Amino acid sequence: MGHVQTHSLFTDFDISLFKAGKHFRLHDKMGSHICEVNGVKGTYFAVWAPSANQVSVVGDFNFWKDGEYKLNVRWDSSGIWEGFIPEIGHGEVYKYKIHSNHNGVITEKADPYARRAEHPPQTASIVYETSHKWKDKKWMKKRHKHNSLNAPYSVYEVHLGSWRRKIEEGNRSLSYSELATELVSYVKEMNFTHVEFMPIMEYPYDPSWGYQVTGYFAPTSRFGYPEELMTLIDALHQNDIGVILDWVPSHFPEDAHGLGIFDGTACYEHPDKRKGYHPDWKSLIFNYERNEVRSFLISNAVFWMEHYHVDGLRVDAVASMIYLDYSREDGEWEPNDQGGRENLAVISFLKELNQEIYGSFPDTQVIAEESTSFPMVSKPVFAGGLGFGMKWMMGWMHDTLEYFQKDTIYRTHHHNELSFSMTYGFTENFMLPLSHDEVVYGKKSIIGRMPGDEWQRFANLRLLYTYMYTHPGGKLLFMGSEFGQGTEWNFKDQLDWYVLKFDIHKQMQTAFAEINKLYTTTPALYERQFEPEGFEWIAHDDSQNSVLSYIRKGEDDKKVLVCVFNLTPNPRTEYRIGLPFKGSLREIFNSDDTAFGGTGDWKNKKLKVTAESWNGKTHSAEITIGPLAGVVFELKASATRKPSTSKKIKKA
Repeated sequence: MGHVQTHSLFTDFDISLFKAGKHFRLHDKMGSHICEVNGVKGTYFAVWAPSANQVSVVGDFNFWKDGEYKLNVRWDSSGIWEGFIPEIGHGEVYKYKIHSNHNGVITEKADPYARRAEHPPQTASIVYETSHKWKDKKWMKKRHKHNSLNAPYSVYEVHLGSWRRKIEEGNRSLSYSELATELVSYVKEMNFTHVEFMPIMEYPYDPSWGYQVTGYFAPTSRFGYPEELMTLIDALHQNDIGVILDWVPSHFPEDAHGLGIFDGTACYEHPDKRKGYHPDWKSLIFNYERNEVRSFLISNAVFWMEHYHVDGLRVDAVASMIYLDYSREDGEWEPNDQGGRENLAVISFLKELNQEIYGSFPDTQVIAEESTSFPMVSKPVFAGGLGFGMKWMMGWMHDTLEYFQKDTIYRTHHHNELSFSMTYGFTENFMLPLSHDEVVYGKKSIIGRMPGDEWQRFANLRLLYTYMYTHPGGKLLFMGSEFGQGTEWNFKDQLDWYVLKFDIHKQMQTAFAEINKLYTTTPALYERQFEPEGFEWIAHDDSQNSVLSYIRKGEDDKKVLVCVFNLTPNPRTEYRIGLPFKGSLREIFNSDDTAFGGTGDWKNKKLKVTAESWNGKTHSAEITIGPLAGVVFELKASATRKPSTSKKIKKA
């Protein structure tokens, strides 16, 4: 019979923090840890199973025999089982065999805190110690500048399994190491500031895209070893590209080896199905009322920041967490103690999560995918908010795509769908997302939604991106959309890279890289992207011409950007726009450029700013806008100009 020695990494203080839901470094204690006890090398195991009466470690090393390596339950009613097993080391495959106090149930579970998991469809955990020497010191030292709210934030959303594949090698996905070369160079070439990986924590089922997690602390083995993921993140950092991980604290699958009914009872999930089961995803919902579960989740967020140097988390499905009645009919949910529909335990959990992340990693961002009008999501906790850094602007996404898919002759009647976003544009720190969710399930690709003939569809797409990247807020674009992929995203295959053989797609890719460069190198587009002072309408009401125009401002009040969009195929010549002051006006970007597949016929070479008032501004100029074109001008003040721009003039 195997021998489990009494050993613990836990102090009494650790246990008191764990029970109180305040231990946010549980990964340093729980799980499997290679160590030496009394001169003997082996592995310490610790697992939380409060309703168990026996917990054994089983694995290849003992032919998966139950009861041979029995862990010891702690005396302090913490529900933690632990022990040191000699001569078990790096690379050993294991699970926990748990005998429950509840109806004699026996479960065999992967380690919730394992640092590595077997390659699916295998489901066991692996004793693992990472050994990576980080080379991103320069990035880590200055990343507060890259991740700050007044820095450009242009995110490329990537599904690692389907970005690019080795067709000639059985259509396999690229490894983390291969991505460290291919993805990094591409992201840099396209001028993105950040990448966001769809969930890379271990998951059993490919069609879930990673959103059904079973190994929260283990990067999926599909693409290689943990060190290889570290190499990928390192390479991105060395090229000044930040890394955001999609994180799923909202639900988890019912797979037998996962967190569900962990010790024969509802351990990680809420025992009441009205709070513990997700009808949309057929999955289990975490019990946010249980302190040990809160510690598990917040420790997990900290783990990725600490051990993988990530720059941010995009928190999935926040709305489904916040509302007790989310996707539920009457009678399928119960109001909170105050009679409301909000899950108060979730709200306090999210506040605590954000306080811990920003307290420990102030140079990162936590971004909420939250689709409702729940107030103050991205306001600080001390001010009564949830404490996120940014929130996805789902209203902008919905209204913009609705507008752009309309035939241009009808756009005059829907002009306010584009201007509406600015009525609430600064109530949160918004990120504008065109994500994977918008290019699946029959919604068509982004280019597939655009109306008109081929030329018009691509002109519309360039126009859409020019509008998106000059609109206030951070930006996120799903892979493939940058070159106008015509088909919907399919996780089983790589992107349609072959279309880049055709000029129109190659020109679209060039246009997008330039739009991204405009945003990331022009302070007026990002320095005040979350402040009302950074935006000023010129004309939001010219529905007759379907032209939209506004000013973007940074900290230099002597230099502003003038952004004008012609949303029809009819060129606009001698089109007058109001300007806030006298100065030199020059065109710096035109989506109708021939290099982008445009006509190139409607350029603004010599522009004269006059003292003729227009659009409520003191000055104005006549410009030309090509068909379905977005044009950006720089207005630089004359040397004699005084800074004030507050004078009000009646609209012409």
